Amino acid sequence: MIRREALERLPVREALPALREALEEVGAAVLCAPPGTGKTTLVPLDLAGLTGAGPARRVLVAEPRRIAARAAARRMAWLLGEKAGDRIGFTVRGERRVGPRTVVEVVTTGVLLQRLQRDPELAGVDVVVLDECHERHLDADTSAAFLLDVRETLRPELRLVAASATTDAEGWARLLGSSGAAAPVVEAAGVAHPVAVVWAPPERPVRPPHGIRVDPAQLAHVAAVVRRALREQSGDVLCFLPGVGEIGRVAGRLAGVDAEVLQVHGRAPAEVQDAVLAGGDGGRRVVLATSVAESSLTVPGVRVVVDSGLARVPRMDHARGLSALTTVRASQAAARQRAGRAGRLEPGVVYRCWSEGEDGRLPRFPDPEIKVADLTAFALQAACWGDPTASGLALLDAPPAGALAAAREVLTAIGAVDADGRATGRGARMARLGLHPRLGRALLDSAREVGVRRAAEVVALLSEEPPRAYGDDLAAAWRTARRGGDGYAARWRQEAGRLTAAAEGAVDGGGSGAGDDADAGLVAALAFPERVARARGAGSFLMASGTGAELGGEGSALRDAPWLAVAVADRPVAAASARVRLAAVIGEETAVAAARALYVSGEEVRWSNGDVVARSVTRLGAVELAVRPLAAPDSALVREALVAGLRREGLSLLRWSAAAESARQRMAFLHREVGAPWPDVSDAALWERVEEWLGVELGRARRRADLARVDAGHALARLLPWATGEAVRFDELAPERIEVPSGSRVRVDYSGDQPVLAVKLQELFGWQVSPRVAGGRVPVLVHLLSPAGRPAAVTADLASFWRDGYRAVRAELRGRYPRHPWPEDPSAAEPTRYTAARFRRG
Repeated sequence: MIRREALERLPVREALPALREALEEVGAAVLCAPPGTGKTTLVPLDLAGLTGAGPARRVLVAEPRRIAARAAARRMAWLLGEKAGDRIGFTVRGERRVGPRTVVEVVTTGVLLQRLQRDPELAGVDVVVLDECHERHLDADTSAAFLLDVRETLRPELRLVAASATTDAEGWARLLGSSGAAAPVVEAAGVAHPVAVVWAPPERPVRPPHGIRVDPAQLAHVAAVVRRALREQSGDVLCFLPGVGEIGRVAGRLAGVDAEVLQVHGRAPAEVQDAVLAGGDGGRRVVLATSVAESSLTVPGVRVVVDSGLARVPRMDHARGLSALTTVRASQAAARQRAGRAGRLEPGVVYRCWSEGEDGRLPRFPDPEIKVADLTAFALQAACWGDPTASGLALLDAPPAGALAAAREVLTAIGAVDADGRATGRGARMARLGLHPRLGRALLDSAREVGVRRAAEVVALLSEEPPRAYGDDLAAAWRTARRGGDGYAARWRQEAGRLTAAAEGAVDGGGSGAGDDADAGLVAALAFPERVARARGAGSFLMASGTGAELGGEGSALRDAPWLAVAVADRPVAAASARVRLAAVIGEETAVAAARALYVSGEEVRWSNGDVVARSVTRLGAVELAVRPLAAPDSALVREALVAGLRREGLSLLRWSAAAESARQRMAFLHREVGAPWPDVSDAALWERVEEWLGVELGRARRRADLARVDAGHALARLLPWATGEAVRFDELAPERIEVPSGSRVRVDYSGDQPVLAVKLQELFGWQVSPRVAGGRVPVLVHLLSPAGRPAAVTADLASFWRDGYRAVRAELRGRYPRHPWPEDPSAAEPTRYTAARFRRG
């Protein structure tokens, strides 16, 4: 029996006529409805005609998470007075409850993608509702793109609804629109009870999240705020934390509180999730939850929210080849969603574990996964859809070109796509497994060696990381899961069964295992070949990718392993090495077999540790397997290594005598003041013409010591304009020395903006006209020195100095240097480089 009262209390019903009209006229709409309005439950029932308001249709609802899909289906079935599996069904990975009468089916976006690949027309489906599209999960964005393609090419009558509480309504409307017109946006008003905000920052500074690590002081503070909320408020408390580990640690700190402490996350057993969503029996509850409780789910009884302000999101480090979850500050949009959970039924309170000043610095919205996550699975989906570049897909955000290229490289390496990026038969089989392509490859290839069931069991371990309590040894974790009676072990057995069934039809034959350790290592190495790692000692390893890897603790059973297949590693931002969290022991033979694409053997000549190193090397990626020195390396490779050394360490590797430095400065001066044909001799310009001026010396050199013997000045002379004949005027236009009246030839300094001639004042007696260079264009700045060689005056006009400045200099210095001549009329005096006595004798 339909629960009419419950349906009529849902505010979204006021928007249903407009939504039905939009779908009839345009075929697509964006539904914006606050949490608690019934968009996830009443809208699908209405569109299916189950409330008596419209024609009967078959409706498919896509949710981003399994827990939300199951909860939504059960809630809709309850509203109809039924159980899930009758007219309301659901399908999530590993569980399916549908029947012959099912007209509303709730699926995860991952399941929807699989269904679209198998049956692009979605035969029998009339309406697809993409729920919680604001979360911008990659599967949801991809599903939307595929559905729009289906509407345009195969099923123009298929109706689409993008539903969300907080979203970029205009962006989704443009995406779902057609013929240049945006799809209608239908808004539903919620019954928003006021939610008071209590700012509860830590008293002392805590370290910001680092990788997946959260400062224990932050978790202690969150637990303290929960205790405070229990004292100050009534009703149940919903506390948001970034992950399962943090939930467990905060739960431990809440021991002894006068309330039932419950945990809600994607890994929690179904019965636990159901119990939380069903409501309590009158006693107070504290529900510790990940972001799964932000939307789609209603936790009854909650009127207080404690928000840690943290979220866990996927990130891809392409430089290290590591994909991992990372803890970040939650966005302002997420904070609003979380706070709204406190005001679903009555006025509530949210305790935010940060300051009001920090709030304005939070990002407005979470990053779309397509911008930051590993795109390997997306690239395979696009290839199987027939659009390898994804250029024809209607996406709110285009995939980053670099990330997509990296994903295609992985798919090519594992045989999932051909050279043009099109999906191979093997790639299509991988896509149907419902796994990341890496794990699909590992399942298909290892099943032939170890047997389908054993391969499926290890892959199931890799698809959902085991609890930390299982340890870092993959084989030992496998044995623990087989023995285990916990929630993880139950999910693992279910997933292993699913994968066994899926792989049996895709694999011809199957071997028998060689033991847990060997089999686990082979599967992990096939999944992550670039992460096979050789020991460097003391729990340190080098992965084939070139990234270092460190074991977490002294007690790890993996410390003495010669090789590891690293299955899970995180990437602390400031650390030089990755931290191994799950790996299996392997031998070199397995490493080479799994990472065959990275196996190379040949001559290597490179600049390393300050000199040319020439070796014959066999390597597995960055791991050197065998090395011997080369007695007669290829001269072209030596030349490349020398150039690399010069680029890395600079032109100072050459011999720069005073004459060479002077020549370079003079050439730079002429280039600046005269221009062509005088060459640019800056570092950048010299690198562009390195073969022209240094090629002969590079051809003769074999090592660093040979470079140190190269006369840089002699080499630079090759850049002078010999072809035009101008080179012969080099000494005339930029003379290295200038002869002064005393007969001395004094060096000119071209290192500054203006040439400088530094000479003792007495050597210039009688010199009325200051010298000029560059064909008379540029005056030389004369530094007149005291007998001790210190600057006494600076001038570019000697005649003016003798007339106006000399008298003051003479008055100041003649007492200090009485042995030197200080004539009253310097313009008529004889220049000299000697003292007054020699001057008089001369």
